[in-house]
Amino acid sequence: MNINKPRVSIGLPVYNGDNFLREALDSILAQTFENFELIISDNASTDKTEEICREYAAKDQRVRYYRNEYNLGAAPNYNRVFELATGDYFKWCAHDDLCAPEFLERCVELLEQDASVVLCHTQTKIIDEQGRFLRDNHTQRKADSPKPELRFRELLYENDCFQIFGLIRSSLLRKTQLIESYGHGDGVLLARLGLMGKFHEIPEYLFFNREHSQMSMQIAHSTYEAYTSWFDATRKGKIGLPRWRRFWGYCVSVWETPLSWQKRIWCYRHLVSWLRGNRKFLQEDLVLASTKYLKLLRNNDSLS
Repeated sequence: MNINKPRVSIGLPVYNGDNFLREALDSILAQTFENFELIISDNASTDKTEEICREYAAKDQRVRYYRNEYNLGAAPNYNRVFELATGDYFKWCAHDDLCAPEFLERCVELLEQDASVVLCHTQTKIIDEQGRFLRDNHTQRKADSPKPELRFRELLYENDCFQIFGLIRSSLLRKTQLIESYGHGDGVLLARLGLMGKFHEIPEYLFFNREHSQMSMQIAHSTYEAYTSWFDATRKGKIGLPRWRRFWGYCVSVWETPLSWQKRIWCYRHLVSWLRGNRKFLQEDLVLASTKYLKLLRNNDSLS
């Protein structure tokens, strides 16, 4: 047994985050549960992110800093911090969010007590760029049912995905595809985790999500194509079907998770309902892909 192995790994992927990074790092290092490692993966930032990270790594041995040669996109960078993790439990952190000092302690305690819980998270408050309170965020989708098909149904319609910043069992996270490189890849991961076990929400506001102009949800509300490019920088300008990829991700999650055939059928029935409810957006995917393909053909004809 390695006595130096941390109990918890915290992964912080970041790109040009010098505006809020110090606050986020301070909130992590102030945790009352201290047996953790903090892994930072810098996605080739061009601001003062590297300087800040190296400063914190020099003064706290729990901080490990890595820098990518180029911007991989959000999803590969989020996955990279987990691939470098060694703890029994894992938590993603964003450079612009904050955690109360008791966050880790409360989540670790719950996971230690209840083996049926795969992910533990807390309630969320929304803050602005100055850290001022805006509103409480109430999780609409509860994934605490003992039945996996009911947890899956709830998480199919989860939009905010704040649970992704909860504390997760690393052993189960390794059995997934992690965050895949398309819009709402984090939501698909949550649905897969929900098939594996229950989520538990601690009824206290210990997580603070910051709203600002450069946050990922602002990008998501512009175009779904831009949202997909945020997840995977290599997809920018390419032909793709991001919502169909999301649907396929759900299908694969159900197929690869050990379930009875009755529970698997119920999950696929929920997916059929999801298809019906999202048919307008799925059609938009097909139209956009067709338009791009025809434009590409015309450009090739003009060059020949």
